[in-house]
Amino acid sequence: MNPTVRVLVCDDHAVVRAGLLALLSSAADIEVAGEAGTGEEAIALAARLAPDVVLMDLQLGAGIDGIEATRRIAGAGGPHVLVLTTYDTDADITRAIAAGATGYLLKAERPEELFAAIRAAAAGRPALSPPVAQRVMARMRNPAPALTARELDILAQLAHGHGNREIAKALHISESTVKTHLGRVYEKLGVDTRAAAVAVATEQRLLG
Repeated sequence: MNPTVRVLVCDDHAVVRAGLLALLSSAADIEVAGEAGTGEEAIALAARLAPDVVLMDLQLGAGIDGIEATRRIAGAGGPHVLVLTTYDTDADITRAIAAGATGYLLKAERPEELFAAIRAAAAGRPALSPPVAQRVMARMRNPAPALTARELDILAQLAHGHGNREIAKALHISESTVKTHLGRVYEKLGVDTRAAAVAVATEQRLLG
């Protein structure tokens, strides 16, 4: 018989948490150690309860998100973190893995796949949903082109919270040129928002 895996569930939707708790209780070798509705609560409970695996959602409403919670839990030598989310963008996957997540699973997976991923994460083995694994492999085979010096300048301006007009003025270029550079930055980083561009750039240490 497999050893019991203790799991802490973190999701900001109470109904989703209830469903996950009921589902996990149906597996003989999985025990729910606790539940959290916020990233801050997950960090505190992970330290206090010392579960084997933290099942982490990415979007957690107010407060820190699942990426930051993962970083703090995994970075402190805590339990393995298995992301369970509906989001499968390159940016989300990259950020989660860079933050220290052991696995990345989509909520559309079957219960058996979730149980298997939890067991794998508890053993320190990577666990990825097939669509996520495909995206990771595709990105490894075709890595994003390196950013140019000007694109890095744009990123640095974004990180300071500057808008297009401010960036254009600071870099002595037109706003239309800023928009063109931003489009290329988004494409190369696999993101579609300014906040995501800064987050990925920070994870990849592109900002000085």
